[in-house]
Amino acid sequence: MSFPRISAAALLASLLAFAAPASAAAEPIKNIVLVHGAWVDGSGWKPIYEILSRKGFHVSMVQEPETSFADDVAAAKRVLDMQDGPAILVGHSYGGSIIIEAGVHPKVAGLVYVAAHAPDVGEDEGALGKKTPSVLAKTEGAIKVTADGYTYLDPKLFPKLFAPDLPKEQAEFEARSQVLAKKEVFSTPLTAAAWKTKPSWGIVAGNDQIINPDLERFYYKRANAPFIVIEGASHSVYESHPAQVAAIVEQAARKVGEMAK
Repeated sequence: MSFPRISAAALLASLLAFAAPASAAAEPIKNIVLVHGAWVDGSGWKPIYEILSRKGFHVSMVQEPETSFADDVAAAKRVLDMQDGPAILVGHSYGGSIIIEAGVHPKVAGLVYVAAHAPDVGEDEGALGKKTPSVLAKTEGAIKVTADGYTYLDPKLFPKLFAPDLPKEQAEFEARSQVLAKKEVFSTPLTAAAWKTKPSWGIVAGNDQIINPDLERFYYKRANAPFIVIEGASHSVYESHPAQVAAIVEQAARKVGEMAK
């Protein structure tokens, strides 16, 4: 079973159709859990949180310690345990690996990948990234490592590589407020792949320099996940194009609600 790539315009049109009055329409999944990627924290989800909250969704953010892959998966499952019903689990970047491992949780009804990794069991995002290298991977010295094995993106390069479509001041603040990630989080093989059993959706950031957009496409096609490409968007697509990202999350919540009807 395969899904075609859909345009952002077509997606928004479909959402308007969903909004039309219909007494028999199924209720969407109301719980949304957002999982950030490496080197950043949950505050970057604020634009998505605000859009979805105004529409009546119950939105929670996971704050990962980034001390180990197991710790980050446990943090996501902890927030899932707190949900009062089924949830859509959303992951950005490294957060895609987290939601794929944590997504086998019984409260997870669907997955959304936002410029994210989506490995299979036994795979890790570091090895997959080497096979389809990004601009970051080709930029010597961009990733720094502390004496005790924690990584961060060179603050001078962060705005250019991670967030070129954000306001300069915002990108520079994020560069200086990074959450350092243990080196091993990127090379820990997955032991579960929720995309094999949970419906999934994806977003490709067309100008992503942290993850190669072709790798994002590969992931989503393999997972049979319908996806859109937001042309020109950076890795910070969830902050620079929040309306389009929120629309995909809402679509997933409504579609899964229909499935459960």
